[in-house]
Formats: sequence, C-alpha cells, structure tokens
Amino acid sequence: MKTTSINNKPQFLEKALHWANGFSHCAYFQSNGISYPYQGFNEILAVGVKRIFKPNEKDRFEALFAFHQNKWLFGYLGYDLKNDTEDLSSKNADHVQFPEISFFEPQHLLFFKGNEIEIWSEEDVLGQIEKTEINSSQSKLNAPQASITKAAYLDIIEKLRQHIEEGDCYEINFCQEFHGEIENINPVQLYLALNQFSPSPFSCFQKHDEHYILSASPERFIKKEDDKIISQPIKGTRPRGKSTTEDEALRNELRSDEKELAENMMIVDLVRNDLARSSKIGSVKVEEIFGIYSFQQVHQMISTIVSEKREDVSAFDVIKNAFPMGSMTGAPKVKVMELIEQYESTKRGAFSGAAGYISPNGNFDFNVLIRSLFLNSASKTYSFQAGSAITYDSIPEKEYEECMVKAKAIISLIQQGA
Repeated sequence: MKTTSINNKPQFLEKALHWANGFSHCAYFQSNGISYPYQGFNEILAVGVKRIFKPNEKDRFEALFAFHQNKWLFGYLGYDLKNDTEDLSSKNADHVQFPEISFFEPQHLLFFKGNEIEIWSEEDVLGQIEKTEINSSQSKLNAPQASITKAAYLDIIEKLRQHIEEGDCYEINFCQEFHGEIENINPVQLYLALNQFSPSPFSCFQKHDEHYILSASPERFIKKEDDKIISQPIKGTRPRGKSTTEDEALRNELRSDEKELAENMMIVDLVRNDLARSSKIGSVKVEEIFGIYSFQQVHQMISTIVSEKREDVSAFDVIKNAFPMGSMTGAPKVKVMELIEQYESTKRGAFSGAAGYISPNGNFDFNVLIRSLFLNSASKTYSFQAGSAITYDSIPEKEYEECMVKAKAIISLIQQGA
C-alpha cells in the first residue's frame, strides 16, 4: 500500500482511466462531491483481474457469496437475475448481449480521497499511468432508434392502466429502449463527457471485456455499513427550470404532486417489505420520505429507508432479498415483472440492475443502473433505456415526456459526440 498526492487531479484521472481501459476489466466509481444522505459512491478505481466470477449455478447470489472470499469485488447485477429468485424468464430481443452478472477481484486498487490516492498494488502503478497516452479520438454513435413507436408506447400505457383497474397490480415501471450502432468509440472520453453533462452521486465506468457501462445514476439501490442496511428509492421526476423562478416552481410542483407522492409511498412500502426479510424485527424505519433533491438535469423525489441486519442473514442474502429494486418493478413485484416481460419489447439486460462494489468485510454499495449507456465494442452496438412508474392516474403523454427528460443527457451526448 502506498499513499501519494496529485497536483492535477482531472488530468491524472483521465490518464488513469485510459490506463485502466487497457485491461480486460476495470471499474471506476465516484460521487462527484454531491451531498447525499449516507454519501454517494466512494471514489475507487479497480483495474485488472486476479479472479473473474464465472457462475454455473442456478442461484448466482449464492455463487457470488462463495466467490467473495473476503476480497474486494467489483461489477454489476443484471435485471434478469430475477429469474434466479422467482419462477420467471426473459426472452425479448437483446441488442447489446451483456452477461447477466459480472464481477472480478482486481489486481490494482486506487482509493481517492480528495487529492490523495491510496494505491494497493505490487506494481509501479503511478509509473504506468504517467506513461499512458490520452486517446483523444472522438466517439461517433449513430442516431438512436426507439424500440417502439410513440403511438405503441401510448397504447401500452393504456393497457397497463387497464391491468391496474382490474386489480392485477398497483403500479408498474414500464421502460422503453433506444439502441443504435457504433462507428467509432472512445469509452473513456464518452464517460467523462457524460459525467460532465450529468454529474451524479452514483456515477460509474465499467469494462468487462467488450462490454462497457457508462452510468450517471442518481439512485442508490442498497448499501450495507456493518449491520446497517440503507435503501433510497427514487419515484418522482421533474426537469430543471430555465430560470430560478421556473426551477423552484417545478421543484414545488414535484413535492405537492399527489400522483408522484402516491408512487413514492407505494415503493417505500415495497422496500420496507424487502428489507424486513433481512432485518431484525422492528428495525425497519423510514428516515426520510418525499425528499426533493436537485441534480444537473432533473429534480428527484427520494425516500430513505434503513434497517438493522439479522445475524443469521449474509450480506449476499440482503442483496438477493431486495433484488430487483422495487423502484424499477412496481408492486406486487412478481406480477409486475411478468407484465414487464409481456409488454416491453426488449430485454433490460444490465439496465435497471445494479452496479457496485463489495468490500472484504462484506460491506457494499450498489446503484440502480438507470441514466446509463451500455456499449458492446465487439458487435459495435449500444443501448440505453428510460422508464416511468405507471399508476391508474397516469396520463400516457406525460409518462412519455418523463421518459424523454430522463433520456435527455444520453441523447445529447450521442448527438454532440465526445
């Protein structure tokens, strides 16, 4: 372990990410210094592989538990791991072909604390980074194609409202995919541009062979700090205003919108139930409900639920018992996941799963993989998705507008290149 100071952090980070991209696997997490309850991601860069998780078992959560071996692990959980926990399947089209789960134990670890870096490596990492040349080539992604038309989207929302009226479910998160082809890709520069355009507390860059995740997620799925479990679902979105007055009006509108409040409350109840499966009786508490937080692109309504882990429950059971996150499914969870498969035209893949890290002592932090761009450098394809929570009171046109607000940062990034 070595600690060193850096003078020009942006330049060092850019070089470090290009160096990391030279390996088959790497993962970078950061919070962008954004104030957030229980803090955003720690700033960590994990590079290279000592071991790669390659599960064959049906229950890949159990397999990940066995793989952990009290080491640092980095990676993501794809949405379709739901098929391990429930009698479900996924047969829709898949444009980027991400593995359903991928984790690795890194060769090199860099922990950033302001302008200081703690390096865990047996090699001269600083020397390697210093020699790395920055690739300044520009990415060119062809214009995104929607997987369904706007008319089809509006029709599906009406059908989902019918399911709600008939009592099949209370709320369902319906997503649409945008995909396209890659002419030229510089993943590091593209990630840095996305992060500048839409800084978030759960930002990450991951490479798993040819698969890249570029995430500007504002949402935490679940965090474990010793015996404390924290989940912070987002339900409720407004764009930022063009003026201070408009911005404040939009913020206030979100806080008082009965539909958004009802959506948030439903998911809070679902998360409380999910956490209760892993927690001591009576320990599940809603610390904040309907909190309004402002990011560069949007205002969000965020609630914070905490609990205390039971001693007979492993860290991996905590994740499994809450996965996939209620904010990306709806309620009741199993029924809405069946409806999601029926009405969405493409696989979610890594989208609406979770990216994060697990420490040697079993603490962890995972985001919700939203506001994220997924790249396959081998097939030269990309994908991103956006969704919203549908309730009986949903107005289809407004739900469509909400999706486009959420997709705005990535669409702008593709249009301008990076």
